[in-house]
Amino acid sequence: MLDTAEQTQATPTSDGIVAGFALRPFPYPYRAMLAICSDLDETPDGDAYFEIQRFLNTNEPTCMGPGVGLEVGNTIYFDMPAGNFCFGCATDAEKSRLRALIDSGHIDCLHSYGDFATTRDHARRALDELRKCRRPLEVWVDHAVAPTNFGADIMRGSGDLPGAPAYHADLTCDYGVQYVWRGRVTSVIGQNRPCCVAGVFDWRHPIASSRTVAKEIAKGHLARRGDAKYAMHASNDLMRTVQLRDGRPVREFLRCNPYWGGVENSDTGYGIADVLTDRFLDRLVARQGFAIVYTHLGKVRSRGELFPEPTRAAFRRLAERQQRGEILVTTTRRLLGYCRAVHEAKLRLSQSPTGERRLILGHPELNAAKNPVSVDDLQGLTIISRDPPAEIQLSDGSCMALRQNPPDETGHSSVSVPWQPLQWPL
Repeated sequence: MLDTAEQTQATPTSDGIVAGFALRPFPYPYRAMLAICSDLDETPDGDAYFEIQRFLNTNEPTCMGPGVGLEVGNTIYFDMPAGNFCFGCATDAEKSRLRALIDSGHIDCLHSYGDFATTRDHARRALDELRKCRRPLEVWVDHAVAPTNFGADIMRGSGDLPGAPAYHADLTCDYGVQYVWRGRVTSVIGQNRPCCVAGVFDWRHPIASSRTVAKEIAKGHLARRGDAKYAMHASNDLMRTVQLRDGRPVREFLRCNPYWGGVENSDTGYGIADVLTDRFLDRLVARQGFAIVYTHLGKVRSRGELFPEPTRAAFRRLAERQQRGEILVTTTRRLLGYCRAVHEAKLRLSQSPTGERRLILGHPELNAAKNPVSVDDLQGLTIISRDPPAEIQLSDGSCMALRQNPPDETGHSSVSVPWQPLQWPL
C-alpha cells in the first residue's frame, strides 16, 4: 500500500527545487514553446491550403522545396465569399482531406463560421459537418467582423449574445469549444512572463518601433486603470478564464505579433519572415515564455510561389531551433492544453514500504464532465527530482511510465511523460 503523504509543501532548497520534486515549465529539453496560429483569410484555394500545411508539417518535397517537419496547425471556417477557401466551398475530395486533418489535430481552430454565417442555423449546419469528425475543434478564433464572433469590444460579434440572430455560443460550447480568441494581440515577446516591452524596440527602425512600444505601454496603462479591453496586456498571461455574454465560462488566450512595425503588420505568409527572426527567437528562449503567433499564412502574393525564400528560410531556422532543443513548436490546441495542465496539475509524491516512488496526479478536472483536461495534455509534463519516480498515476488509477532525461541546461535531472508528435494523415 502506498504512503500518500504529500511532499509538495516542503521547504524549497537553495537551488529552487522543492524537496521531492518540482515541475519544469516546458517539456524537456525545451526552454520555450511556440505555436503558429494562422487564420486562413484569403487563402485562394484548396491546393494552396494543403500545400502550405504539407510544407510546414512534413519533410516531403513541395512546390516550396523540402518541408520543414514542424507541427503547425491551421484554421477552418464555412460560409465565405468566392476567393476564400473554406469548408463550404471545398470539393468532396477536399472535404475528406479536411476531415482527416481535423482528426489528426493539424486543423485545430474554428475561425468563426464565416462572413456569410449570420444566423443560428448557419452555426448548426456547420456543427453537423464537424460532428462527422472524430476529434472536435476545441479552439475558437474570431474572424474580422464576422457576425458569429464572440468578441464584443474588438471583433464586434454577437455569437454569444442571447436573442441575437447569430447567437450560437450554447451550441458551439456544447460541441466542445473551450479556448477562445477575441481579438487581443500583443507585441510583447513571451507570455506567462512579466510584461516587458524591451524586446519590441528595434534600433534599425527607431520611429516605427518606438510607436509600437508606446502603444503597448498605453495598453498596460489603460488596463491598470480598469479598462477590461486591455486587461490581458497588463498581466501578459497567455490565458485567462472569462465569461461570455451568455454566462458560459471559456478560456480566453492572447496571441502575439512581435514585429517592430506593430501587430497589424507582417501578419502574412510573406511578412512572417520579419516576425520569426533570430532576434525574436533568442528573446523568447531567454525569457522562457510561451508564444502563439498571430498570422495569415494563406495571404500569398503569388500562387506560383506560396512562400518566398525569406519565409522558407525563417521556417527552416525555426526547425533548427526545435532540433537543438530550444523551442518546441506545436499546434495552438496542444500548446494551450499543455499550459493549462501544467498550471492546474495537483501532484503528490508517494512511496511504498519497499521504497518505490510514484507521482500521484490528483487533477480536479480530469474526471470532470464538462471540458476536462485531456490525458493527452499531460504529454511532455516534466518533473525535476533528485530521486525521480518511475511512473505517474492518473485520477482513474491507471499509470503512465515516465522517461528518464539527462540533466538540462541548469544541471537538473528529470523525468517526463513522453511527448508524441502528431501523425500527418495525408
